[in-house]
Amino acid sequence: MVETKVARTVADLLQSADTLLITAGAGIGVDSGLPDFRGNEGFWNAYPPYRRLGLSFVEAANPANFERDPAFGWGFYGHRTNLYRETMPHAGFTLMREWGHRLGLETFVVTSNVDGQFQKAGFPEERMLEVHGSIHHLQCFSPCSMNIWSNEEKIPVDLETMRARAIPKCRFCGGLARPNILMFGDFSWISRRSGEQENRFETFLEDRRGRPTVVLELGAGSAVPTIRYLSERLGRNEQTTVVRINPREPHVSPPHHSIPAGSLEVLAAIQEALSS
Repeated sequence: MVETKVARTVADLLQSADTLLITAGAGIGVDSGLPDFRGNEGFWNAYPPYRRLGLSFVEAANPANFERDPAFGWGFYGHRTNLYRETMPHAGFTLMREWGHRLGLETFVVTSNVDGQFQKAGFPEERMLEVHGSIHHLQCFSPCSMNIWSNEEKIPVDLETMRARAIPKCRFCGGLARPNILMFGDFSWISRRSGEQENRFETFLEDRRGRPTVVLELGAGSAVPTIRYLSERLGRNEQTTVVRINPREPHVSPPHHSIPAGSLEVLAAIQEALSS
């Protein structure tokens, strides 16, 4: 249960700000039914075949699998591609997008997620930084070039063996394609698309420097702390307040705000405060 006073505080911050930075990790998708892979048990509960194989998330999300056994490598990422295509973003995404319009907040999203949920919820592509890439884009595994293209592949997966029944090919050389995602121990990720997004983000920050800003951090854990570090760095800027929303790891130092609850619950409470 989110305290009314806490929701009111965040609502007041949003109403007095003119910039909203949304920083998000895997936890934001839990309310949409997506797994957050918290620890081996969390990963294995989402993907029982990997428990039988004794593989961790780090081992499954590894480009070495594509090199050794492309059907196995694409089994994990093919399943995730299909899952993300089928999943609808929860109502909290819409609330945040509408706050930007209704409150006149210039908004930018930074996420470590590769699922494309923000775009599906209507956030503009030009105000997005996907620091680990996107499963909805492909690249050559080799790579034969620096080209990145949209993932339009159909990738059926045998859920007993987690092997793909179709393996995407590079549209330029005909070799193996892979998701344009930064994996663990990666040796061939093409960062050009994310780099261009990062340049736009840095320009946005420079243009908004010194303006009242709220950093709304949702579901960003400490296991891969990219997003948490970014939020804290942003929070050192003048007139910037961080609101960290996380049911298990909410701590952030004052004058910033910690809310130990799930994303949708907190966003709904803030919406109620804004409407009252």
